Amino acid sequence: MTEVVVVTLIKTAIILFALLTAFAYLTLFERVVQARLQARLGPNRVGPFGLLQPAADGVKLLFKETSGPATRDRFLYLAAPVLSLAVAFTAFTIVPVSGPTDLVVLGHRISWYVTNTNVGVLFYFALTSLGVYGIFLAGYASNSKYSLLGGLRSSAQMISYEMSLGLSLVPVFIVAGSFRLVDIVNAQRTWWFALPLLPAFIIYMIAGIAETNRAPFDLPEADTELVAGYHTEYGGMKFALFFMAEYINMVIVSSIATVMFLGGWWGPFGILPGPWWFLLKVVAVLFVYVWLRATLPRLRYDRLMQLGWKSLLPLSLAMMMATAVVVVAVQR
Repeated sequence: MTEVVVVTLIKTAIILFALLTAFAYLTLFERVVQARLQARLGPNRVGPFGLLQPAADGVKLLFKETSGPATRDRFLYLAAPVLSLAVAFTAFTIVPVSGPTDLVVLGHRISWYVTNTNVGVLFYFALTSLGVYGIFLAGYASNSKYSLLGGLRSSAQMISYEMSLGLSLVPVFIVAGSFRLVDIVNAQRTWWFALPLLPAFIIYMIAGIAETNRAPFDLPEADTELVAGYHTEYGGMKFALFFMAEYINMVIVSSIATVMFLGGWWGPFGILPGPWWFLLKVVAVLFVYVWLRATLPRLRYDRLMQLGWKSLLPLSLAMMMATAVVVVAVQR
């Protein structure tokens, strides 16, 4: 029992380090890619090729003076960013980066995930649905109308698109016959589910981008209307925690897309180890995130909600029913 706890703690520490590193250099990746797409210079002064820019940003936020409204709810004001970040970190524990290896530590065969629960996707939905509490509490506890409106907007948006997000994954469960993420990846050893379930993959990507409040769905923090939305009254490291949670959620949404639709760690011809294929696919999905932010304008809020309720939700229901009918017909 002690060995299992030690191995789990080691895996958790590795995940925390990997996610923090990914967050830091994802910000650099986004700024460089946006600069190239918009024909301008990106970070290139701090360190070789701008590689030390994330460290410089972190030091700046760490020592930046913070302030908050005098009438804020102090406990909830501090708890909101911590809750958002904790949910983001915990959700990654079920993501399988690769299959089991031959490496043995303390008598246990090491796998590239913390846990392989048989309801892995349901666990993911349960955690991500808690993320809205951190954003809403930030708006409520700040005692600011701009923050409150941003929190309400984000709550409505995340609840609306979460339904389409969940239903878009049901066809994957039907085809794979399992909720366990490792089983779903192994079911794609020959064909990735993104090919036969392409409409579901597109719906998932649209809903996932909206869930993470990224452009063109970044209405909760619309700077032209709400200053900065739910984190208007946050600065320094408290703001950095929200910033960190947003980027880690991008990594998680991209990782789930890789696991559910893009074959996880499986790649053609066996020319690369499994973790490298997983990383390449996640980076490709993250590139789409940045590409959309650099090219598309922000949606109007009523059109944002119409897209979620009148388009994505009916399409995800239709895709779910069509997949069930086809699978039953093939099995007969």
